Amino acid sequence: MEVQFRIAFFLFVLFNAVVAQQGRLSSNSEWRALLGLRSSLGIRARDWRRKVDPCSKWTGVKCRGGRVIGINLSGLMRTRRGRGNPLFAVDSLANFTALEAFNSSGFSLPGSIPDWFGQRLGTLQVLDLSSSSILGLLPSSLGSLSRLSYLSLSNNSITGTIPPALGKLSLIKSLDLSRNSLAGSIPSAFSALQNLTSLNLSSNYLSGSIPIEFGSLHSLRSLDLSSNSVSGSIPNQLANLSQLVELDLGQNYLSGSLPEILGRLRSLEKLLVGNNQLEGTIPVSLFSNLTRLKDVVLRGNNLGGELPDNFLSMSHLRFLDISGNNFTGGFPNLKSFNATGASFNFSNNKFYGNLTSEIGNFRSIDLSSNYFQGFVPSNVGSSVNITNNCLQKVTGQRNAEDCRMFYANQNGSVQIPLQETHRRKNRLVYILVGVFGGFLVLLLLAIIALYWKKRSSRTPIQSESANVRPVQEAANTAPADKASVDLSAVGEPFMYEKVLEATNHFSDTNFMTHGQSGDIYRGTLENGCPVAIKKLNLQSLENKSYILELEFYRDFNHPRLIPLLGHCLDQESDKCLIYKYMPNGDLSNLLYSVSNSEGEDVQSLDWITRLKIAIGTAEALSYLHHECYPPLVHRDIQSSSILLDDKYEVRLGSLSKVCVQGSNNHENMISKFLRIPQSSGKGTHSMGKRPSSTCAYDVYCFGKVLLELVTGKVGISKRDDNSTKEWLDRTLSFVSISEREKIAGIVDQSMIVDEDLLEEVWAVAVVAKSCLNPRPSRRPIMRHVLKALENPFKVVRQDFSSGKLRTTSSRRSWTSAFFGSWRHSSSDSNNASQGSKEGTSGVKQTSRLGSHSSGNEHSSSRNKSSSEIFPEPVESHDLERQDTSQLSREL
Repeated sequence: MEVQFRIAFFLFVLFNAVVAQQGRLSSNSEWRALLGLRSSLGIRARDWRRKVDPCSKWTGVKCRGGRVIGINLSGLMRTRRGRGNPLFAVDSLANFTALEAFNSSGFSLPGSIPDWFGQRLGTLQVLDLSSSSILGLLPSSLGSLSRLSYLSLSNNSITGTIPPALGKLSLIKSLDLSRNSLAGSIPSAFSALQNLTSLNLSSNYLSGSIPIEFGSLHSLRSLDLSSNSVSGSIPNQLANLSQLVELDLGQNYLSGSLPEILGRLRSLEKLLVGNNQLEGTIPVSLFSNLTRLKDVVLRGNNLGGELPDNFLSMSHLRFLDISGNNFTGGFPNLKSFNATGASFNFSNNKFYGNLTSEIGNFRSIDLSSNYFQGFVPSNVGSSVNITNNCLQKVTGQRNAEDCRMFYANQNGSVQIPLQETHRRKNRLVYILVGVFGGFLVLLLLAIIALYWKKRSSRTPIQSESANVRPVQEAANTAPADKASVDLSAVGEPFMYEKVLEATNHFSDTNFMTHGQSGDIYRGTLENGCPVAIKKLNLQSLENKSYILELEFYRDFNHPRLIPLLGHCLDQESDKCLIYKYMPNGDLSNLLYSVSNSEGEDVQSLDWITRLKIAIGTAEALSYLHHECYPPLVHRDIQSSSILLDDKYEVRLGSLSKVCVQGSNNHENMISKFLRIPQSSGKGTHSMGKRPSSTCAYDVYCFGKVLLELVTGKVGISKRDDNSTKEWLDRTLSFVSISEREKIAGIVDQSMIVDEDLLEEVWAVAVVAKSCLNPRPSRRPIMRHVLKALENPFKVVRQDFSSGKLRTTSSRRSWTSAFFGSWRHSSSDSNNASQGSKEGTSGVKQTSRLGSHSSGNEHSSSRNKSSSEIFPEPVESHDLERQDTSQLSREL
């Protein structure tokens, strides 16, 4: 027993000695290397303090056996000097001979990846340089990192081709080179990566065909080649990827048919091949075997024929988009399909026949721009889009002649509605009735206008009391609206007593700001978590906006949006929404406090942080415009809507006005005729002026935010009066693509910028000028704006001496498209003050998912002229005939 006790005691002492040794850095060379890294990168002393042990006290440093095995720079802050001149200065890494992981995600390292990375970091297993502002070419030496299992270089400005040497990374499991400017073909050498489970090459300029050798990547679970210029057919060899769960080949130039053999991918959950040049019919057996599919996107191709009878046999299917094709035939049988929670888009095809009641069961379904006939089922609500069909007794349908010609070509297989056969005979009667009815409507509108004018001329007290009653009635209906939202999917419920306790009964000391739909208070929950609580203003004419906001949070989520933590909606008169607290407030207060502070210890918001804020906001808008279905418009982009966390990461707020693009077209005609104010709140869109519900409007407002960041002029994005327009005219005159020196006349004088940073400021000002083009159709789309901000030097270093855009490539680069917008903006700069007056007319908008385009035919042409990329404005009635799916495929 005594011997056993001694052995146990010895093992205990040995274990503690090992733990103590692992907790402290034992290598002097690595200690000096860490100090050198701290100095070269300008990392703040509070994160890496000299007098403490790095292994246990330095943020992001991980040790084992007294040696550094991991360095994570993500989230660390630089000193002021470090922020002013960030460099890819990591030479000290070569001294960490046991380093297994290096992560600089989100930490700016402008410069090229050094060639010695692959030669002297042979122990690396994880290398994450995503979103690190990296430039230049990929060194072939990275292929020598034989132990590497994870490599992410996404969201940088890397150019050139992909080195085939990366095919030597035999242990790699995840390879992400997305969102760069890589060109050339996809290396077939990748077929040697037998351990690869995820390959993401999306959002580059890669061309050529998909290597057939990819069929040997038997461990692959995710393959994303979207948003490139890949051509040719989809290789049959991809059917050998038995473990594949996600396949995204969208927004390329793929042609040929959809291979029936892909039905062997029985693990597949996502099949995204939209916006290509695929043609032919859907193979009968393709989808019957893919029983696990959840998301299918075939939009924007030339696929046709009738849908197979078993097309909807996929029990897990929740998102289907086949819009912008040439599918025909009757609507699929939905009786056996569980449509609850599903979103389908069948728009812009040639479906016909009668609609059944099953379409009312979908979360959303778009059947617009087809040829459905008959009557609309009684259970169809706002979740079903049936515009531009041949339906009876509903508005917004095709004209009778279009329907007659279509049905005549069906060889009598579909009965033409009897109502249509007598329409010409009774046309004169309809005209007379229309004229008489129109006269009565005009008379009624004139009476209403006089009545409204008389009410408006009353005293302020009378006007106020006149508005109380309808608002109160609307407030009383709020519980019914609340019941229509699944609150379990939008945060936690809070008792009103807890909200009062958290905000000290909404005391003045907790008050933060006035929001569009209510006042914002700072609060602290029982667990000490700080929150921001919005006390909804139910006396506003927009008292139901919080319902729309809850529905938005139910359906959409993105890291760049302000997180909604919970809600308190049980009280009739007091309702609240609870958000995550943002320590750095909003951009307007941050710029204002900097520009108005007289203390010497307050530093100006540096340019690196300002550019970071601009990119973060652009990412949020790009998500709303290009990744949401249908495309969403924020409608309230201003500096006060841009919230910042403790690391100055953007969280976009003010989401109560988010709407589907183009929804303003259906506003109440009485309100439109009488110009009745839609909001009583102050801000960008007060004084009875409704914000436009187009993506181009968001781009315009974002351009004003960019000018605020460049000039330090606070409040420009909030106002739209004459003085603001005059200021914009003066400021934009200093922005010239050919004269960098002029930009110094408007740059915020509180910023300290060197020559390189001044060039970035100049580039961002050029981007802002493009966004502020007075003609909405000639503003760049948000995806191009984001790419320009991520690559600011490209904006001003591109060679445009010829005065013409490049047209040699079938796919224009983002710089060509962007500068096409800028050139129009430059020529129209004298009219920039008109930019805020846009409406839905005069705008050709691209729709990512095609739900709002209503063209009758779909073109397969992918070679666009500049007028198609930035088209001329059209009249509002032309919008009903425009096929935007072709444009969205290009952009």
